[in-house]
Amino acid sequence: MARDPETIQHEIETSRAQLAATLDQLVERTSPKRLAAEGRERAIAFTQTPPGMAALGAAALLVALRLARRARNRRRRRRPS
Repeated sequence: MARDPETIQHEIETSRAQLAATLDQLVERTSPKRLAAEGRERAIAFTQTPPGMAALGAAALLVALRLARRARNRRRRRRPS
């Protein structure tokens, strides 16, 4: 069952076009700029939810406690013995 060369050529061209379209989709999906923008949007959306606000509050509390502890330790070191 021999195939016509024109049919084979047409199938090759169709396959190339499909492959090019698939490659373009993969490039778009894995674009670093797009992924960064999507991550930024997700982070902003999360911080606006109650669990996100709680997480930010907890992080801010931990930073404040760490800074207070550092300041206290510096004050103790400065005191003459």
